[in-house]
Amino acid sequence: MKTIKSLLLFIIVLFCTSTTLKSDSELIFNGKDFSGWYTYLDKHGIGKDPEKVFKIEDGILHISGKENGYLATKKSFTNYKLIVEFKWGTDKRDPSPNYKRDSGILYHMTGLDKIWPKSFECQIQESDCGDFWLIDGIEIKSKHTIHQKFGYQHIIKSNNAELPHGEWNQVEVISNNGKCTHIVNGMVVNEGTEASVQSGKILIQSEGAEIFFRRIELKPL
Repeated sequence: MKTIKSLLLFIIVLFCTSTTLKSDSELIFNGKDFSGWYTYLDKHGIGKDPEKVFKIEDGILHISGKENGYLATKKSFTNYKLIVEFKWGTDKRDPSPNYKRDSGILYHMTGLDKIWPKSFECQIQESDCGDFWLIDGIEIKSKHTIHQKFGYQHIIKSNNAELPHGEWNQVEVISNNGKCTHIVNGMVVNEGTEASVQSGKILIQSEGAEIFFRRIELKPL
């Protein structure tokens, strides 16, 4: 009898723990389909992807980078930790060795869909992972120098924590009451405070390079 009671208690604890873990995070990319997302491409607009720039292969998001655009959440989010795991593919728009493979996470996106919409960018680019780009007039305060480049404000990361080409990298974006933090492979590389926008959609860019994402997970704070 004691053995049966112990087993039942173990099952109840296990169930409660599993439920807690599930409610503590949200897999906003499920590895099966694009439920909760929509595509936007510069040449085609919303929901049209004739060349399959975005596709799912064996549970992994494969972005070809052949056209500028993004995969966007239909929902907006406030106060969260976003965790993604990515690695670079081989293809890129410009084959020259000096051309860096480029992508990015846009967050707190508001307004109309376009290239590129009002948002903060956590840069995902070879040797530049974790930079801030402040797009379309969005603002944040930082202890780092804010540069003007390509018509946007740019805040350079403090350290390069990206792993060598072909390895999986983890990038975390923490947004908490106006403070935004970028973490690459466990290292805080950039921070800003007093964000002018503190809620919005999350976007994953297609920007000229092949890239794979095996995890896109959000944990509410």
